[in-house]
Amino acid sequence: MSREQKIIAAITSAVYAYLEAEQAALAAQQQVRPQPEPQQVFPVSSPWALAGRQAAMERRYQMQFRAFR
Repeated sequence: MSREQKIIAAITSAVYAYLEAEQAALAAQQQVRPQPEPQQVFPVSSPWALAGRQAAMERRYQMQFRAFR
C-alpha cells in the first residue's frame, strides 16, 4: 500500500466513524419519551371558584377600559 492509499484509508475510516457517531446520537435523541400529561392551570373545583375568577377578569377588563379612554 502506498502512502496516498494509507492517507485515503485513514480519512475514509474517520469519516465513517463520524457518521456512525452522528447516527447513534440522532437515534438516541429520537427515542420516544413518555410525555407527562398536561395539568390544568386552574382546575375547576367548584362553580364558586370559576365565578370568582371570572369576576376578577371582568374587573381587570373594566379598569383597563376606563384607564385607556
